[in-house]
Amino acid sequence: MALLVQLIEWEEVMLEKFTLMQSEIAQRPHLLRLGALFSDTVLVQIDEEEFYLTFEKGHLFDVTQGLSRKTPRTFAMRTDAEALSEFWTARPKPGFHDIFGLVKLGRGRIDGNILALVKNLRFFKEVMALPRANEEALG
Repeated sequence: MALLVQLIEWEEVMLEKFTLMQSEIAQRPHLLRLGALFSDTVLVQIDEEEFYLTFEKGHLFDVTQGLSRKTPRTFAMRTDAEALSEFWTARPKPGFHDIFGLVKLGRGRIDGNILALVKNLRFFKEVMALPRANEEALG
C-alpha cells in the first residue's frame, strides 16, 4: 500500500513539473520564438510512466498521462526517475546536464522522428530544463 501511495505522489509531482513548464514557456518570449514552428506531440517516458506533451506553436498546450500506444507522437525521450531528478537539480552532475548526456550515460533513450527533434533541439532542451531554473530559485 505504501508503494502505491509513493507512486501516486510521484505521478503528481511529475504532473506538477509539466504544469510548471507550461506556465514558464508562456512567460519566456525567447522560448515562444524558438518553438514558433513546433506543433507536435512528444512522449516523455519516465520508468514505466508515460506523459504526452502536446505543443502548439511553441506553447505546451496539453499534458496527458497514461499508457497509450494509440497516441501519435513525433519522438520520444525515455529515462528513469532517478536520472531525471538529477537532470532537474540546480547543478546536475556531468552527463546529467543534457538530454544527450543521459543517452551517453545509458540513462536515457531518444527515438522516433529525430529530424523533428534536431530542428527544434534548442527549444526542446530548454523546455526540458525549465524545472531546473525553478530549483535554482528555491535553492
